[in-house]
Amino acid sequence: MKCDVVIIGAGPAGIFTALEMVRQGSRKKIVMVEKGKAIESRRCPKNQTLKCVNCRPYCHITTGFSGAGAFSDGKLSLSYEVGGELPELIGEDFAQKMIDYTDGIYLEFGADPKIEGISDTQKIKEIRKRAIQAGLKLVDCPIRHLGTEKAQEIYYAIEQYLLEQGVEILFDCNCVNLLMEEEVCRGVIVESACGREERTEIRAEHTVVATGRRGADWLESLCEEHGIAHQPGTVDIGVRVEVRNEIMEDVNNVLYESKLIGYPQPFRDKVRTFCQNPGGFVSQENYDNDLAVVNGHSYKEHKSGNTNLAILCSHNFTEPFNQPIAYAQKVGELTNMLGAGRILVQRFGDILDGKRTWQKELSRSNVRPSLPDAVAGDITAAMPYRAMLNIIGFIQSVEHVVPGFASPETLLYSPELKFYSNRVKMDSHFSTNIRGLHCLGDSSGWTRGLMMASMMGVLMGRQLVKSDGEK
Repeated sequence: MKCDVVIIGAGPAGIFTALEMVRQGSRKKIVMVEKGKAIESRRCPKNQTLKCVNCRPYCHITTGFSGAGAFSDGKLSLSYEVGGELPELIGEDFAQKMIDYTDGIYLEFGADPKIEGISDTQKIKEIRKRAIQAGLKLVDCPIRHLGTEKAQEIYYAIEQYLLEQGVEILFDCNCVNLLMEEEVCRGVIVESACGREERTEIRAEHTVVATGRRGADWLESLCEEHGIAHQPGTVDIGVRVEVRNEIMEDVNNVLYESKLIGYPQPFRDKVRTFCQNPGGFVSQENYDNDLAVVNGHSYKEHKSGNTNLAILCSHNFTEPFNQPIAYAQKVGELTNMLGAGRILVQRFGDILDGKRTWQKELSRSNVRPSLPDAVAGDITAAMPYRAMLNIIGFIQSVEHVVPGFASPETLLYSPELKFYSNRVKMDSHFSTNIRGLHCLGDSSGWTRGLMMASMMGVLMGRQLVKSDGEK
C-alpha cells in the first residue's frame, strides 16, 4: 500500500492530524492505522459481567478510535499550563492560541459550550488562599467537560467526517515496526491485531506515530532499535482517591476540577492531583501485558454519590537508569499480584494505622467503592516507600484545602500509573532525527491529556499540508 501520510494510532493526536489536513484542503492520501475498533464497535462487557474479564486481544476501554479519551471522563483543559511540556517547544502564547482554535473544533462537533471553573472568582480566591496556607499551588484551568458518553458521540461524528472526506482508517490493524531504508523512515509494517494475516508494508512520505500512553513502551523500543533521539522522561506513580461528593462539594461547584500541586517533605518530589470526576466512577483498564490499572470516568447524565481523582508522584530518573516505564510496570505488577489481577483498595485510616483493609470494613463505611470488584487489601505492600510518603503527605496537605479529604474512610485505589514515553527529541515542526518520522501526543512524552494531544495533532496537520506547498 502507498500513501502520502500514514498515522499510527487513532487517538486525539492522530485524529486531529488527519482532521486539520482535511480542513486545510489537503489532497494528500491519508491512512490511519488503529489497533482497536471503530468507536461505534467498542464495547466493554463489564456493565453485564460486573467485573473485568480482561478482553482479548486488547482492552476496549483503552484501544480503538479516539483511544482512551472517548471512554474516560472526557475533559478538555483549556490552559497551556496543563497538559504537558509542549509549550516549552512551541511557546506559551502560541500554545494558548492553538488550544483556543482546537477547542473551537470540538465545539463544531458538538461539545458542551459551558466552561467550568471560571464563574465564581471570589470563591476561587478563597480556595487558592487555603491552598497557599497548606503549601500547595492551585492551577487555574478552565475545563470543558465532554462527559464519557458525550465524548463518544463527538468522536463518532469526527470519525464519520474523516471517512466521508476520504481518510482511510484500518481498524484491527497492528503496527509491528517502522520501514527504514538508509536511515530514512519510508512507512510502517503492519499486521492484523489478531495475528491472523501476513504482514503488509504501508509506504508513505511521512510517518506519524501517535500511539498514546498505552503505546509508550512500544515507541520506546522503536527509539532504541532505530536510533531515534530521545531522553529519559517522566513516569507518574500514584493512587486514585475516592470520597463522598459532600466532601468535595465546594470545589466541585466552583472549579469542577481542582488542580493542586505540592512538594511534600521529606523528598520534595512533585505531587499533583489529576483527572477529578465529580459524581464519577472509578474504573479499571487493562494493558496488553495483562497489567490492570485504575482510572476514573465521569458521565454527563449518570452520576454516583462519590468524587474520585488521581494523586500522582512524578518520578524523574537520571543516569544510569533509563527505563522509567519498566519501573512503573513493575510497581503495577506487584500490586496486581496482591490483588490477584484486580485493583486494590484501602482506607486512608488503615494506612496510617499500619493495617490492611477488609471487605467487611468497606461495607460499613460512608464511602462505598464505585468500583465494585476492587479488592480490599494493603496497597502499601507494593507501593514504593518514597511514593507512599509523598502521597500521605500530600493528602494531609489537601485536608487544609478540602476538610474531610484525609478522613479515615477516604478510599485509595492502586495502581494508578501514567506512562509517558521517553521524550522524543524533535524540532518545533515535530520532526525527529529520522527523516520522514514524526511523533505526537502522550507517546512522544510531550503531552498529557486530550486537549494538548489534540492541539499537537492540529499543528502536525498544518505542517504536513505546508510540506509540499499545499494551501
